[in-house]
Amino acid sequence: MIKVLIDTNILISAALSSTGMPYAAYMKAVSYPYCGMICDQNVDELRRVFNRKFPDKLYLLDRFLAISLTALQLVKTPCDEVESEKKIRDVKDRPILRAAITAGADIILTGDRDFLEADIKRPKVITATEFMRI
Repeated sequence: MIKVLIDTNILISAALSSTGMPYAAYMKAVSYPYCGMICDQNVDELRRVFNRKFPDKLYLLDRFLAISLTALQLVKTPCDEVESEKKIRDVKDRPILRAAITAGADIILTGDRDFLEADIKRPKVITATEFMRI
């Protein structure tokens, strides 16, 4: 199985719309031979973003999470920092990388420039479009 940690921005897009590249990538990530994963930090961030930006669509998030958590592996976010996370500009994104590394993720699926520009070698950081090309 190829382990794919799905970043919050992909999850937000997938929760809001079942069309488009983020949703297609999400569906691929939760299908064999992939093992889709999210960390508790993703879930917290999803709730914060929806409360702030989409309060009228919280029902979509609740429905999405209810279904998603049956297909995704939920992993813990460790407290201890890892060396490679210092490459990520946004300190709020660092725990997600930490969770991916600790869970043995092969891929981080994201649209976040802080991840994409960080030059992280393992796990591989790719966009939804790149993931769909694999």
